[in-house]
Amino acid sequence: MMTEVQVHTVARQMLEQHGFAAIAKAAEQARACEGRGEADEAKEWRHIADAMKIIRGPHQN
Repeated sequence: MMTEVQVHTVARQMLEQHGFAAIAKAAEQARACEGRGEADEAKEWRHIADAMKIIRGPHQN
């Protein structure tokens, strides 16, 4: 399980690398993990996606 700091570090790196498409990529990863029965990993990817939404701020689409 990732720490909160690790989650935000990954979220920031993904945003820098992929822009706001990173949120969709994290959601895709979560779905893929669920498809493989990896519920804990899916939960972490959703947490990363939520962190990206916080980082980008409420006024950006």
